[in-house]
Amino acid sequence: MALKLNTFSFVVPKKLPCSQSYRRSIIRTKSSPPALMRSTLGAETKDVVTHSMAPEKVEIFKSLETWAEHNILIHLKPVDKCWQPTDFLPESEASEGFYEQVKELRERCRQLPAEYFVVLVGDMISEETLPTYQSMLNTLDGVRDETGASPTSWATWIRAWSAEENRHSDLLNKYLYLSGRVDMKQIDRTIQYLIYSGMDHKLENNPYNGFIYASFQERATFISHGNTARLAKEHGDMKLAQICGIIASDEKRHEIAYVKIVEKLFEIDPDYTILALAGMMKKRIKMPAHLMYDGQDDKIFDHFSAVAQRLGVYTAKDYADILEFLIERWEVEKLIGLTSEGRKAQDFVCGLPSRIRRTLENKDLAYLAKKEGRTVPFSWVFGQEIRI
Repeated sequence: MALKLNTFSFVVPKKLPCSQSYRRSIIRTKSSPPALMRSTLGAETKDVVTHSMAPEKVEIFKSLETWAEHNILIHLKPVDKCWQPTDFLPESEASEGFYEQVKELRERCRQLPAEYFVVLVGDMISEETLPTYQSMLNTLDGVRDETGASPTSWATWIRAWSAEENRHSDLLNKYLYLSGRVDMKQIDRTIQYLIYSGMDHKLENNPYNGFIYASFQERATFISHGNTARLAKEHGDMKLAQICGIIASDEKRHEIAYVKIVEKLFEIDPDYTILALAGMMKKRIKMPAHLMYDGQDDKIFDHFSAVAQRLGVYTAKDYADILEFLIERWEVEKLIGLTSEGRKAQDFVCGLPSRIRRTLENKDLAYLAKKEGRTVPFSWVFGQEIRI
């Protein structure tokens, strides 16, 4: 799932510290915007950093294969122990009861406001772009699945994580289809556009960056799905609340795994890891659906994010809270033995949550006040005007 995390701006240093080994390993290439995707047209061609991890650091991830087997793969569930989408949907094989169950589902969904479906659809579309997420992980040096069926711990995790995540979009997609409250053709178009557009989160083929990003993103999805569960319950759809809740529990389990990986990197390579964290925060963490487009609204991701912010599903405050949580979890403030560059990066990261909150207080509340009352049409809900 993806939600917009950069709904605010804050001041960061123009130049972060960068170790010499880190700097030497940078290869620069030219990027060009996709030709057909309106969501990315107009993007300026600019330098793109690839393969920024020093080659010798690949050995770190090779050395962690056994550790990952015993500490990361344990956060996966056997397939026969996993829930499946059909566990929460009308039983299609029960010819007599199926139609009655669909009727009951639709009755429950009538109680939900259109704005709720906007955020639920946005969440589902983000989950549907799983092929892009798996492709992204397989660009990371040292951990990618080199054959497509590699038995290494890292490759096993990537495939199994993807398989577990795949159930989320399957379930939400079918539930939304049966609800009758959304325009599935427009939703399907948005999914296809988004997978076509891909995503670029400036990971630089660097697993340090990739696992930091995944730690942040998984916690964000845990929060978002948890809040859609809460809202569904408030509006009386207990089944949908259960669905969103069980998806949130998966996201939490996956978050734990990614956070453990970064925790291990801080343990064995603290200087490079803090530089990577500072670098990712300077670029800001953007969620995977930032190139979302429905064929009509070039700013649909911004508008979806604004609705999510207003409903309290995912907010700019959550961004600061997640960063603060990760800083504490990884004990960033307690790191010792860093280089001067590492200490500067440490100070930058540790001071960022309060800086973000000050920006929110001084800038974004005034901005939101100006937006009060503005509505935009969403194709996902048949062009209904939704307040953002």
